[in-house]
Amino acid sequence: FAQDNGGNLAFMVFLKLLQGAVTALIPTGLNSITQGIVGSLGMTSQVSMNEMMNHLGTAIIVLVGSILAFQLYPDIGMLFVVSPIACLGVIFYLMKIRPGDIDHNAARGLKAISETTTTAETYENTNNVYSPPSKDTDGNPIQGTPSFNFASPPTSPSNLDSNKKGAKADSPLSILRDPVLLIFVIICFTFHLSNGTVLPLVMQTLAIANGRSGILMSGFCIIIAQAFMVLSAKICGQYSGVYGRKGLFLIGILSVPVRCAILTFLLHLKGDGGDDDYYAEDEGGYLDMIILSTQIFDGVGAGIFGTMYVLVTSDISGGTGRFSLTLGLTTAAMSIGGTVSGYLGQALAQDIGYRQAFMILGCMSLIPAVLYFFFMPETLSREEADTQNDGTAMTGIAEDKAEGESGSPTGDYGVLA
Repeated sequence: FAQDNGGNLAFMVFLKLLQGAVTALIPTGLNSITQGIVGSLGMTSQVSMNEMMNHLGTAIIVLVGSILAFQLYPDIGMLFVVSPIACLGVIFYLMKIRPGDIDHNAARGLKAISETTTTAETYENTNNVYSPPSKDTDGNPIQGTPSFNFASPPTSPSNLDSNKKGAKADSPLSILRDPVLLIFVIICFTFHLSNGTVLPLVMQTLAIANGRSGILMSGFCIIIAQAFMVLSAKICGQYSGVYGRKGLFLIGILSVPVRCAILTFLLHLKGDGGDDDYYAEDEGGYLDMIILSTQIFDGVGAGIFGTMYVLVTSDISGGTGRFSLTLGLTTAAMSIGGTVSGYLGQALAQDIGYRQAFMILGCMSLIPAVLYFFFMPETLSREEADTQNDGTAMTGIAEDKAEGESGSPTGDYGVLA
């Protein structure tokens, strides 16, 4: 739909706004469904698996798109059909999840009241197959109706009695007053403020003056990062439930200043000063290959952050019944930080050069590291740590059984890798 010289700029901006609005529903929806299926105690291993599949799928899609763009260059319009085709698979498997597979109390993070995540929400002893409960541990039906109270709930005896009939969520205002959440929101914003534009800048330094091969190298920037994100997500699933969230999270955050420092040094070797002879000193392209390899740090940083921010948000919101709201806040902070980062990084690169832009972004990336080290507590609950999670994700959802029968499943089997 794009026209030359911004002929339909307003329409393209509208499409991007629409895309952003729809995309914003995915993190909260996906992770709420996940928590509703496996419970809070199963989030570490399952979010890790989800992120591994997410990054692996992204790498495959980008690889296919890069090859198509390389072959079709300069007419690359056909590569935009790759994502819609992949989206059909998402819809197909999403429909495989039955409404009864989701415990709405667990999805909202009401583990402290309903206790479904401590007993009924755990895996079966065999085959890591999950059987979603229809009732909480007191025998009451799972409550799926959200609370819209915007003030703190009263602590009168009548309210305490009502909790026995069904768990109630904390008020949104009480969530917003949580200092740990506010600090974490700031960390999410500042991390993506410094990191969001690094990948586009790296892609530009590789694509400039490289023409057709530049498109392929830009694609490999994403493929290398996504491949290492798979490994990072797996490590998070194996160790964050045992040794805690803070150490791994700090490793992910600190990978950004290290990456920016290396990029600054490499561009210094190439003589980046904004002059026309920017690429003259790298006729063999060896420095381009080294610059491309720095995407490993992106795989470490973004891979750890993408997994751990969901887990930390789940930890913070545990027992409040406001997991989706809390995740919405942290995801919004990330999106706003990434948006501002895009403009800031491009402005810096245009005005003072790529090397100076990487230097400034590297200094900015120290802010979330300092905030997390000094002000964020360890959020892993003792309850989850005591389970000694081995990082194994569930392999399927138990089949429905006919009423009154102990065997003979009647429903479809929904495999959720």
